[in-house]
Amino acid sequence: MALIWAILVVVSIVYALYELLNIQKRKRYPPGPKGLPILGHLHLLGKNPHKDLQKLAKKHGPIMYMRLGLVPTIVASSADAAEKVLKTYDHIFASRPHNEACYYLAYGQKNLIFAKHGTYWRNMRKLTTVHLLSNQKTNSFQSMRRKQVELMIESLKKEARDCLVVDLSAKVASLNADITCLMVFGKKYMDEDLDKRGFKAVIQEVVHLVAKPNLGDFFPYLGVIDLQGLTRRLKDLSKVFDEFLEKIIDEHVQSHDQNQSKDFVDTMLDIMQLGEAEFQFDRTHIKAVLLDMLVAAMDTSATTVEWILTELLRQPHVMKKLQKELEEVVGLERMIKESDLENLKYLDMVVKEGMRLHSVVPLVPHEAMEDCVVDSFHIQKGSRIVINFYAIQRDPNIWPEPDMFLPERFVGSSIDVRGRDFQLLPFSSGRRSCPGMQLGIILVRLFVAQLVHCFDWELPNGMNPCDLDIDEQFGMVTSREKPLMAIPTYRLNDA
Repeated sequence: MALIWAILVVVSIVYALYELLNIQKRKRYPPGPKGLPILGHLHLLGKNPHKDLQKLAKKHGPIMYMRLGLVPTIVASSADAAEKVLKTYDHIFASRPHNEACYYLAYGQKNLIFAKHGTYWRNMRKLTTVHLLSNQKTNSFQSMRRKQVELMIESLKKEARDCLVVDLSAKVASLNADITCLMVFGKKYMDEDLDKRGFKAVIQEVVHLVAKPNLGDFFPYLGVIDLQGLTRRLKDLSKVFDEFLEKIIDEHVQSHDQNQSKDFVDTMLDIMQLGEAEFQFDRTHIKAVLLDMLVAAMDTSATTVEWILTELLRQPHVMKKLQKELEEVVGLERMIKESDLENLKYLDMVVKEGMRLHSVVPLVPHEAMEDCVVDSFHIQKGSRIVINFYAIQRDPNIWPEPDMFLPERFVGSSIDVRGRDFQLLPFSSGRRSCPGMQLGIILVRLFVAQLVHCFDWELPNGMNPCDLDIDEQFGMVTSREKPLMAIPTYRLNDA
């Protein structure tokens, strides 16, 4: 107890000095809610911060000032504000703030997602984009993706014959994990190869810890004290991943010359050994990138598919309309091929609407690298800039009936998901946009199309579509709180 009181006294003194010395107070900040001493506005954020920030923005405006602990924070909640951050002033806001979770998990924030802006990040981005996520590299794995999808469909056919209730969340997550492992590591790994909890459980713990409010992120130097117990959990997780990734790299080093087709690990080992990187590139960097690939590829695509399937089950008429398009374009004699996807216009609308309604990554943090003025508001160097994609993609000024799942809203619309239209940014935009966007779009469209084409789906226990819950579990990736359960009936003519 004495230690806690001493810590509070120290923090109070630091806060008082911060307030006294903060001459920037004379500048004009964006409007925002009243805060508390020391805590600032942390107490206003609950279980679902993206929804809390949306409500506050409705009152205080699309560019809103808050203070999270000692960190000045600007929240952007409109398409116009997002364009300012991600395009007009992208050169100023292209960095990431300190993140305790990524500091421990990603070897001092050496990963691409959370690395600070600078020479290292630019070179790492170039390396990843050119060598790992190019269209050529993505296309080279097409036959593998087809085989893994076919295996999942065969598994579902057996369960359909027995009229079993299927955990669709688990099925999609398992398929995505298998495809990710084959692309990144060159082979599948069993759940127990990573940890007894399994891939999905460990990855989900990562995405929730990265997004969880950590005192070390908002009060400098408090992280080492670990009042919340988060640092201990992060260190335990980092050990699990480090041992797993070291084992994978060792396996690839031993069989490097024998590999016919190169996975991501082989490609990065070549870069390291040939000295092709424009910076010191060693095993630590390889492991940091591999961690990015695991978390980003494995969880975001699967969660997006899960939400789209949820909405299709809640809106059976949309499911039927999509199935009709699939029948007309593909027919009932075969499964979907990736080459079919570009001809499926209604599928494209369904996927866009699913991504709009359910922001899988609802809050994205940036950091100001210098002082600047945006819409006459002063933003000081070191401020955290949070873009609330959830609020933007449910803005009633842009989207009529924003809480409804209406794919038809995209009929005749040129709005796309690739970062040019700031009212719909599932992959963000600008310098820090997702480099795996093209792969993510392919996986989401392919999984949704295949599951809807091959099967009819009904909810278990006579549940009405309108009763299917849409409760969220917030994290860096925001998923369903409960698994999605449904009963499949095979519908193709090749049975």
